Amino acid sequence: MKIIYDPQVDVLRILFSNAPIEESDEDKPGVIIDYNKDGNIVGLEILDASKKIENPHSVEYAVAN
Repeated sequence: MKIIYDPQVDVLRILFSNAPIEESDEDKPGVIIDYNKDGNIVGLEILDASKKIENPHSVEYAVAN
């Protein structure tokens, strides 16, 4: 998984896979879901991220047992 925040365009991108994107759908305004050819989610894109996320510059990661 890869998380990228681009402050110049204020977009937060979360990539779950390196699979090519076949289709994208704006599920909610400003939230784009990317799908591979089999219909599996491979990424999310959040537009105007600084307005929707408390701190897009910070990431917390945890693994639950």
